[in-house]
Amino acid sequence: MTERQEKQSVSGIPERRTPDLAPGKSTAGPSRRGTWARLDPLLRLLILTQLAFNVGFYAVLPFLAEHLGTAIGMAGWMVGFVLGLRTFSQQGLFVVGGALADRYGVRPVVLAGCALRIAGFAWLGHADADWSVIGSVLLIGFAAALFSPAVESEVARQAVAWEESGGGPRTNVLALFTVAGQAGAFVGPLLGALLLAVDFRVVCLAGAGVFVLVLAGHARLLPQHIPGRERVEVRGGLGGLLRNRRFLALCCAYGAYLLGYNQLYLLLPDEVERATGAQSALAWLFGLSSLLVVTAQLPVTRWVGARLDLRRSMAVGLLLVAGGFGVVAVALPARWTGYAGLLPAAGFVVLLTVGQMLVAPAARAWVPDLAVEGRLGLYTGAMSSVSGLIVLAGSAGVGALMDAGVSGAVPWGVLAVVPVAAVLLLPRRG
Repeated sequence: MTERQEKQSVSGIPERRTPDLAPGKSTAGPSRRGTWARLDPLLRLLILTQLAFNVGFYAVLPFLAEHLGTAIGMAGWMVGFVLGLRTFSQQGLFVVGGALADRYGVRPVVLAGCALRIAGFAWLGHADADWSVIGSVLLIGFAAALFSPAVESEVARQAVAWEESGGGPRTNVLALFTVAGQAGAFVGPLLGALLLAVDFRVVCLAGAGVFVLVLAGHARLLPQHIPGRERVEVRGGLGGLLRNRRFLALCCAYGAYLLGYNQLYLLLPDEVERATGAQSALAWLFGLSSLLVVTAQLPVTRWVGARLDLRRSMAVGLLLVAGGFGVVAVALPARWTGYAGLLPAAGFVVLLTVGQMLVAPAARAWVPDLAVEGRLGLYTGAMSSVSGLIVLAGSAGVGALMDAGVSGAVPWGVLAVVPVAAVLLLPRRG
């Protein structure tokens, strides 16, 4: 058995019949359509859930920094802090949502999170003071801290069951989950850009409207109890998690990637504004990122899965993220503007996105191997919580650098070093 194939059993995963295959036919690399056609209805619902979540979320978030700086009048460090706070209240509290999903099941946690997200977007659309913005952003983040780990942990659990039943590598299912999320991230900014011509409040209300539809759909379709998922007590799991050094190392490495990804909302808008004098190109760069994932994620996952184990996949992905920051850091002293000025930003988006295609499915696929049985929700949430702490501190630091009057290349150069250092933190497989 190869290192790539070694895995621990995850508690509560239902047995599935191995699908009949023609002689000599491999399941290692099914097409996107073939994988989707063979998934059960629950996995399809969860994958479509990720699509809907991201349509509503990305209709608002790409335009938040400009709204806070221009309409609200916040200083750069405060904008960075608010964006980091949003990430922390979401990623940082994933551990709470994951533990609640282990205890109460997926359905109630997802429905509660959707209701809070609706309230948060409606509040943000009417917020015009610092305290009000912070309150609405915290509510928006905590809503995702409820529904996202519940959905992600169940997808990971079902993906391991898919792999053990002979359906193919678990990374194929998780890659399809990533594709659905990025398809939503592609549609969301385009929807937001259209509505921004009216008003930022209209954008927020549209995002809330998407989650109203998600809430109604899941109240009807999501099962009360998912077979094979046993509920456990909330208490008793955190101590073992904090002693799991290999898992915590994975969390820190993933946090370094997430800090880089968060710069799509902080450093990238600033660079687009510098190069073009407007924010209109931002939606197209987000669209480029999402289109790359939608079209290339599964081929990349199949290609990488045949050549690299999970650790090497994450290492290569982190180095690509570092290269994206390095491209802009090297090009900025030339001070190009117009279309030429957007080329380094586009290079950053491409390298960051390809890095994401390697890092995200591999990290999600690795968590079940490190989780204590029955605690997959807790561990899935904890990985995002540790990452959220890293993003909160890192984003505030980046915002401070932007306000400090240093060369514009400095924040990009500093962030190029972070993913390289994270490669050294990756635990060994086995």
